[in-house]
Amino acid sequence: MHQKKRLELIIERMALARARDILEDAGVTGYTVLSAMAGYGAGRRWRRSDLSTAEEMTVVIAICDDEKIERALKALHELLEAQIGVLNVSTVEVLRPDRF
Repeated sequence: MHQKKRLELIIERMALARARDILEDAGVTGYTVLSAMAGYGAGRRWRRSDLSTAEEMTVVIAICDDEKIERALKALHELLEAQIGVLNVSTVEVLRPDRF
C-alpha cells in the first residue's frame, strides 16, 4: 500500500466551479463530485429538499500527492472564507499509486 492525501470538501454548489478550478490549477488529476443529501451543522439539520438550488451542497473528493494538496489549500481556504463549506485532509493508503 502507498500513502497519499485525501481531500474532502463540502461546499455550496454555486462555488463548485471555482473549487474545481483550484484543484485542477494545483495539478490534481482527478476528483469525484457527489450531491450532499442531508446534514447537520451550525445547530440545524438540513435536507436537500429543504434547500433552494443556490443552497445545495456538494462533496468533492480528491486523492493525490501531498504537494498537490498543499498547492490547493491556500486558495481553498480563501474560497471558504466567502462560502459555506467544510474542508478536511487526511492520509490514506491506496493500492495503485499511479492512479493518483
